[in-house]
Amino acid sequence: MKGKHSWSGSMRWRIVLIYFLLVFIVMVVVSVFITNSLESYQMDSLRNKLTSTVEKGSFLKTLSEYDNLLNHQEEIQETIIDTWEFGFSEELSIVDNNFTIVASTNENITGENAAEVLNTNVLTTAIMQGQMAEADGILSGNIPVKHLVYPFGGDGEGQSKGAVYIRADLSDIYDFSSESKFIFIYAMLLALLITAILGVLTSKSITDPINNVTAQAERMSYGDFSREVVVRSGDEIGRLAEMFNLLREKLDLTLSEMSNEKSKLETILKYMADGLLAVDLSGGIIHINPAATQMLDLLPEDIQEFNYDQIMSKCGKHLTLEGLLEGSKSGGAQDTFDFRGNVFAMRYDRFKDENGQDKGVIIVIQDITERQKLENMQTDFVANVSHELKTPLTTIKSYTETLLDGAMNEPEFATSFLSIIDTEADRMNRLVKDLLQLSRIDHQRERWSMKEINLIALLKSVIPKVELTARQKQQHLNVLFEEDAVIPVNIDKDRIEQVILNILSNAIKYTNDGGRIDIDVLEGGGNVRIIVSDNGIGISEADIPRVFERFYRVDKARSRAMGGTGLGLAIAKQIVEEHHGTITIESQEGKGTNVTITLPLAIRRGQRGID
Repeated sequence: MKGKHSWSGSMRWRIVLIYFLLVFIVMVVVSVFITNSLESYQMDSLRNKLTSTVEKGSFLKTLSEYDNLLNHQEEIQETIIDTWEFGFSEELSIVDNNFTIVASTNENITGENAAEVLNTNVLTTAIMQGQMAEADGILSGNIPVKHLVYPFGGDGEGQSKGAVYIRADLSDIYDFSSESKFIFIYAMLLALLITAILGVLTSKSITDPINNVTAQAERMSYGDFSREVVVRSGDEIGRLAEMFNLLREKLDLTLSEMSNEKSKLETILKYMADGLLAVDLSGGIIHINPAATQMLDLLPEDIQEFNYDQIMSKCGKHLTLEGLLEGSKSGGAQDTFDFRGNVFAMRYDRFKDENGQDKGVIIVIQDITERQKLENMQTDFVANVSHELKTPLTTIKSYTETLLDGAMNEPEFATSFLSIIDTEADRMNRLVKDLLQLSRIDHQRERWSMKEINLIALLKSVIPKVELTARQKQQHLNVLFEEDAVIPVNIDKDRIEQVILNILSNAIKYTNDGGRIDIDVLEGGGNVRIIVSDNGIGISEADIPRVFERFYRVDKARSRAMGGTGLGLAIAKQIVEEHHGTITIESQEGKGTNVTITLPLAIRRGQRGID
């Protein structure tokens, strides 16, 4: 026995060593490959970004049209300062074919000789040969940089009029690469530690079953067949343990199967979500599970005191035992009933004994309240869509028939009728677009372009779009937030703009001429709230819970007259919720409405380059 334990111990540590070496080799190879790939990727990304920025638009073409760049020095300087949005780590300069720096984002070198300030080799390649050139270099202070030069005003083979010269600081890339190497080292050490632990556990899982089988064999030699060897795997050792257990399983197989089946059945009946009743032919309750007891609102004493017909009489007079037996003559049947505000589906069938004789009825009860509500909602939705489409179609049809009947020959009537037809067609188009957007959101097919932007800048760009409409009604749009504030949020700009425009448009629609509309923004608790308040006609307390329902309108006639589809707030709510936010409405009829849109702030605040 001691010799076997010693051999088991040596095998255990050999397994640990193999695991350790495998993981070490793999981690070293992977870390080297990933680190190099990341550095290469970042270099390519920087190059592609700068090249795309320079070559997009008409900047190079404009420079090519100048006969003498120095004569347009101020114009070029203003252009690159106003147009090119580089960060602090990039520097752009315009160099003519005399190697003079005509303009630069670093105004300290403007007018200098490029051969003394910039990399002469890449400049010569770009200007003299008309080819894009690049090189890496080191500036004073040990700063690594990338030199990229783009010629312009040439034919691509000879001398060019000048070149766009960019120097980009590579310090962040190299720092990131160094940090990545340290991270991989730490990860490798952690992985090796975990590997050692797992190796010990794995080797233990191999040697322990062998020791267990040996111990059980010793017990069996003394006549003890009550213990079972634990089977932890399906390999050769597991198969050995299975065969060992087979020796003792034959002794209590029949009793064990009966006990297991009984326990399984009781567990299924106890925890199944559907209610189940077993009733004998006299109406006595043979079995009822907890779900059925809860659905039928029964107490334990009720089951002992009442029979089936007495229990089910409160659910429906048609659910008698006689009716169930008659309905299940040719097989299973089903029915529904309402009980205390819920809708239940009931399926039932007869059960028989081993001789084929009827012994009673098995009944399964399922709560279908939510499913029924969903079906009703779908029915209402289809009806609403049909109604919303029918109204403009009827108008278009009637006016078209009038035109065909001769009104086309009267220009005044024809123009008026065609205008109405065009308006109704636009209304149908808006309805279809809103329905399609709702469908995309419902089915998770809407494409979201999430980006960190300044919420204040978004609001400042949205408000002018509704100012004209408000001015036509002599309404006052009051901006209460600080217009120079920066509140970063990670959102789909177009979708949130759609929400804000919808809320502002509703405020203008339902506020009387000369009314007041306030727009404010508040931060707190990791969120930002956009609050739109008006002193308009307001919403009744009974209507507020339903304003976000599809096609629900507080004032149906007025909403349709103003071109509303009844889907705006429903779409707004789903857009905001997709941004992990909320939208709420507080209102008093005749006093006005407050709409609050709450959005989470961006995780990283104050990031350079925020839109």
